[in-house]
Amino acid sequence: MVDRSRRRHGGARAARLRMREDAASKSPVHAGLIGGAYKPLQQADLEKIHQTALEVLATIGIGEPTAEVVEYATAAGCHIDKNGRLCFPKTLIEDVIAGAAREYTIYSRSPTHADVLVGGYHVNYATSGEAVTIYKADERRFRPSTLVDLYDLGRLTDRLDHIHQFGQMVIPTELKDPYEHDLNVAYALCAATQKPCEMAFSDAHNVRPAIQMFDMVLGGEGRFAEKPFLSFGGCPIVSPLRFGEDNLDLLVETSKLGLINDIAIAPQAGATAPAALAGSLAQVTAEGLACLAIVNIINPGCPMTFAIWPFISDLRTGAFSGGSGEEALAMSACAQLGRFYDLPTSVAASMTDSKLPDAQAGFEKGITAVSAGLAGANRILESAGMLGSLMGCSFESLMIDNDMLGMAQRVVAGIEVNDETLSLDVMREVALGPGHYLGHPQTLELMETDYLYPELADRSAAGTWEQEGSLDIMQRARDGVQQTLSTHYPVTIDPRTDAAIRNRFPIKLARQDMQIGNGRW
Repeated sequence: MVDRSRRRHGGARAARLRMREDAASKSPVHAGLIGGAYKPLQQADLEKIHQTALEVLATIGIGEPTAEVVEYATAAGCHIDKNGRLCFPKTLIEDVIAGAAREYTIYSRSPTHADVLVGGYHVNYATSGEAVTIYKADERRFRPSTLVDLYDLGRLTDRLDHIHQFGQMVIPTELKDPYEHDLNVAYALCAATQKPCEMAFSDAHNVRPAIQMFDMVLGGEGRFAEKPFLSFGGCPIVSPLRFGEDNLDLLVETSKLGLINDIAIAPQAGATAPAALAGSLAQVTAEGLACLAIVNIINPGCPMTFAIWPFISDLRTGAFSGGSGEEALAMSACAQLGRFYDLPTSVAASMTDSKLPDAQAGFEKGITAVSAGLAGANRILESAGMLGSLMGCSFESLMIDNDMLGMAQRVVAGIEVNDETLSLDVMREVALGPGHYLGHPQTLELMETDYLYPELADRSAAGTWEQEGSLDIMQRARDGVQQTLSTHYPVTIDPRTDAAIRNRFPIKLARQDMQIGNGRW
């Protein structure tokens, strides 16, 4: 007797392999998916938050402005009240919102990776975090993070398809001088990946030298301004309702230069913002609008991320709780507020409070990542690799989270409903024919373009899993990290340009650390 099932399955497998080759560029998920289906706030709620934020800015104001900002702002119609706080007229804020940049692009340096379009309902997932420790999975402990760690995290992210931008995940704790720190972070990002990038600066004076480096990487003066591949982070607000001098100086500098102001404002509900979530949203909205006003007073239309990130406290202890349900809700509401103003947005998600990549990390990361995407946040930062309420970072978690983000993006992508996908003719063919959809042309076509398959998550039968060593996802992630980082050393900077950069700037990342066989992996 002929085993028809084996023949059928073998033919289906061959067809599947052919389809995988043909559909490599037709994944159901990609950068810039359209979100916005989840709306935790009603329109009336948005209006109330907006009006409260305007009242805060007009009557309470923002404390501790620098003399330079006072000069700019008062010339535009703001005033300093009796408490020395900078107050913003409601009409000024409304005019600023009307004239602000609606979108911007962070470019890839290679056609292998997609540009990140920030605006509208486009959804992109990115790393960030600036943690100060790295989790050592084999020892179940944390150690201080280094410049080489930042480079290695970038190399790993370069191979993770569901992460669209590489933001600075860790701080090189061994670099104490601000100039050396900032220029080496900038170099490590450029050397590790050609994906769009993001970083924070320790000192505003280091921005222009970094741009000189970026111009060298791109092959000529002014090239970075034409196609910026990096956004400039900073926290210009110290909540509640005060400016932070160093990052305010950075905001002024990047605004003067017309760069992408990729700020983050992160008050903590119950500590530096009201415990009431609505009040926390109103305060952080006011703080975000104040920064938007400063940027547009200095340089009208200069791109700025409306990055309002209200963090949640565990009110029993006062500790930050980034993996909470309230955090998922608040960040989704912030994405909705960004859409209300039609401003480019970012939020933070996947901020687990767990100290290792375990079940707690999985459910906290998954819920927050998918809700932010469904809410239509343009860039979802902290989205992979972070542990311990952003204090630590993990290579294994970064790889696991890439799988999780693929699933989150598949949910955001939604279901296409049209005459073809309703499949009436297909149902007729199958019902009157073989009685199953295995091997049907539609099945073979859609198995790669509509279905997403994980790299690490195990879907095998229990017996197969046992025969293959009963590995858990953490073990598979460790193997994947080892395999990738022992072999993937991308050449992202022309060697002659690299030599010129090293001659001009105090680069501390050793060449041997950027080559196969260095003994680290």
